[in-house]
Amino acid sequence: MSRYDETTALLVVDVQNDFAHPEGNLYVPGGDAIIERINEEIEAARRAGSTVVYTQDAHPEATPHFAKDGGSWPVHCVDGTWGAELHPDLTSPREDDPVIRKGTGGEDGYSAFSVRDPESGDSDATELDRILRDRGVRRTVVLGLAQDVCVKDTTLDARRLGYETELVADATRPVDLQPGDGDRALEAAREAGAVVR
Repeated sequence: MSRYDETTALLVVDVQNDFAHPEGNLYVPGGDAIIERINEEIEAARRAGSTVVYTQDAHPEATPHFAKDGGSWPVHCVDGTWGAELHPDLTSPREDDPVIRKGTGGEDGYSAFSVRDPESGDSDATELDRILRDRGVRRTVVLGLAQDVCVKDTTLDARRLGYETELVADATRPVDLQPGDGDRALEAAREAGAVVR
C-alpha cells in the first residue's frame, strides 16, 4: 500500500468502461482485474485525508484523435456514452473529489495535466496542477489505465511539474500496442524520477 497524507494526491486515471470492461471499445487486457486493487488505494488515501482525483476521457463523436477521423485510436469514451462512464465496480468519486475530463474539445488527452491539439501539436494545461497546488499537494500517486499511455504521460507530467511521484505498477495494465510498451513506460517513469512500486 502506498503512503498517504494530506499533501498527497491519488490520481485514478481513466478507469472507464471502454478501457476497463471486456465489452469496451478499447479494452485494456486485465483492466477489470485491477479495480479491486485500485479501490484499496482509494480507501487508504481517503483514510489519510489525501486528495483523490479521477480522470475521464470525454471525447466528441468526431475528433482527429480517432482513426476514423485520421488519428490513431478506435472510437472510445465518447462523452455521454456508456463507454465513457467510470466502471461500475470502481469506488465512485465523492462530491469534493476533482474529476478531470480530458479531450472534450477533440484534443489528445493522454496526461491528466495537459491536452494536445492532434493537428497543431499545441499543448494546454488542464486545471489539475492548479487544483493540487491550491490544496497543498506535493506528492502524487498514479494508477489506472492504461499503463503505457495515460498513466505514463500523467506520471511524466507530474514529475515535470515538480511533484514527488509514485506509479503503482500492480494497479495498472498496458495496452502494449507494440510488445514491451508497458515495460518501456515503467522505465520512462523511473528515468523521470518516479518511484515505480
